[in-house]
Amino acid sequence: MSTPYPFTAIVGQDDLRLGLLLNAVSPAVGGVLVRGEKGTAKSTAVRALAALMPEVPVVSGCRFSCDPSAPDPACPDGPHEAGPGVSRPARTVELPVGASEDRLVGALDIERALSEGVKAFEPGLLADAHRGILYVDEVNLLHDHLVDLLLDAAAMGASYVEREGVSVRHAARFLLVGTMNPEEGELRPQLLDRFGLTVEVAASRDTDQRVEVVRRRLAYDDDPEGFAARWAREETALRERIAAARVLLPRVVLGDGVLRQIAATCAAFEVDGMRADIVMARTATALAAWAGREEVTAEDVRQAALLALPHRRRRNPFDAPGLDEEKLDDTLKEAEGDSDDGDGDDDGPGGGGGGGGVPPQSGGPDAPDREAGTGDDTPADAPAGGDGSGSEQRPAPAGGAEQAPVGASEPFRAKMLSVPGLGEGAAGRRSRARTEHGRTTGARRPEGALTKLHLAATVQAAAPHQRARGRSGRGLVVRRDDLRQATREGREGNLVLFVVDASGSMAARQRMGAVKGAVLSLLLDAYQRRDKVGLVTFRGKEAEVALPPTSSVDAAAARLESLPTGGRTPLAAGLLKAHDVLRVERMRDPSRRPLLVVVTDGRATGGPDPVALAARAGRLHAAEGTASVVVDCETGVVRLGLAAQLARELGGGAVTLHELRADSIAGLVKDVTAAGRAA
Repeated sequence: MSTPYPFTAIVGQDDLRLGLLLNAVSPAVGGVLVRGEKGTAKSTAVRALAALMPEVPVVSGCRFSCDPSAPDPACPDGPHEAGPGVSRPARTVELPVGASEDRLVGALDIERALSEGVKAFEPGLLADAHRGILYVDEVNLLHDHLVDLLLDAAAMGASYVEREGVSVRHAARFLLVGTMNPEEGELRPQLLDRFGLTVEVAASRDTDQRVEVVRRRLAYDDDPEGFAARWAREETALRERIAAARVLLPRVVLGDGVLRQIAATCAAFEVDGMRADIVMARTATALAAWAGREEVTAEDVRQAALLALPHRRRRNPFDAPGLDEEKLDDTLKEAEGDSDDGDGDDDGPGGGGGGGGVPPQSGGPDAPDREAGTGDDTPADAPAGGDGSGSEQRPAPAGGAEQAPVGASEPFRAKMLSVPGLGEGAAGRRSRARTEHGRTTGARRPEGALTKLHLAATVQAAAPHQRARGRSGRGLVVRRDDLRQATREGREGNLVLFVVDASGSMAARQRMGAVKGAVLSLLLDAYQRRDKVGLVTFRGKEAEVALPPTSSVDAAAARLESLPTGGRTPLAAGLLKAHDVLRVERMRDPSRRPLLVVVTDGRATGGPDPVALAARAGRLHAAEGTASVVVDCETGVVRLGLAAQLARELGGGAVTLHELRADSIAGLVKDVTAAGRAA
């Protein structure tokens, strides 16, 4: 086993270390989600934490880590008698993003269960992580069916494996730690709320600190054991401090005045439910114990809010988690003034919760509210030169000057656009697909390990052979060839590629704001349905890939917000650029089906016969069976119908901006056909 990097040797990242240590002091805090760019010691810190955790007493020989002082009466390896047990180090169990359901919850031998009535169960990662740490790297990329299992286990403290009436249950209480890079997509709100704390990490910009990081890492790589030995004294001291804080924790007093501050803070930031209040109370108590105090102070409450609320506050779509610290301070002062209890009046010695390994910080996770780019600020690299003064009433001419970016209108709930047919792509919530989860539609012979038994089909296959197999008792004689795998139909995520017209014909500020609002609404829908998205824009003389296909929908929203308009309308160039993007993506991920969304008024300018050229580019997509829809942005009394004509060339349908709304009764877009269909 390799020697882990010492926790105390990590340079900087005070919030990250504090969040992990508070969970080591009080596992009831509920785990921590670490958000940040790659290469910021996220995984290193999590793996190093296990060495600091106290040893765990377990029942000897129990695969489910039962506590010998209170063994689980329903343990599959039980029943156990109370006794002294044995001690072992706390485990850190890593859940790979691509793990199967059986690997997570365990596998039940269905063949033996049917033929012998024996619950032959092989424990999974949830059993291994019981009373330890479950670590999920890139947790935002975890498949939905695994997320659902994690949510169930975290809520109930137990894992259930049920197949065709045969069930196994075992305890599964663990410290959930996840790391993620926000650029690769956000986390489902249900799972996000299950993390007690969240911290933001970023690489230091201080030269001396960066030098020290490199120096220590090189020293560790050259001699891991020797490097760890040099930090052994600090590791021991930190381990002893955690143990002392755990002993002190039950004696920490959480006064009524402090509780009032916690409740007022949660109410002020409009968090949903009561979990935030409970997590803040537990975190503030852990902070006091970590500082060696028996009383929670106002500073503990402030620090707890900075760790427990950023990912729970209500925010606009694509906004990054974060707190307004000025508002937080004002709320705490008001709550303190309203209370007759003096619990929060005096921080006392060490009121910041400091001292020792990682002192609590006066600041908090530095998560700027404008990270997602949903505000009105113009990026520094946005092209200049547009005056915007004459574009409110009339669109700019085809060759007009480029204009500054226009803010998007308020997003709305969009109708679902789906790809026709039955796919086999990544799990999601958009188009029909063969999946491991969903409604059962049939049965087949298993090609590999049996994962979902179709009981009726299995019995039907085995029944004709019972006499030949010498069946004499009540049990059904089942052979491997009799087993049938259930085929199921669910939903998949798709690649939604937006092709947005940013030319002069679209440059009227009111219309472009509505167009951006519509695309933003579709992006929000794509985020909720677990799609990949890409963005191609065209204006002037060419088209460009504003955002290559990615799972980071908020990155697409940011690029859209900063998109300037003006110039000619090279519609064919936009469609051809989209064709190139889809061709590459088909090679990279052939199972993920694309949906092309063209946002335009259908006009085309520049070059000889631009309309005919755009039609040929559209037929190129239709020939390859690409599902498509044209969002018709044409306005005015007189309509040319060019967008509907383009939709026919693409072999898809057309929908107006108004019809795109889910509450609209003017039109209905449920399925986008790949074969020719008139708009």
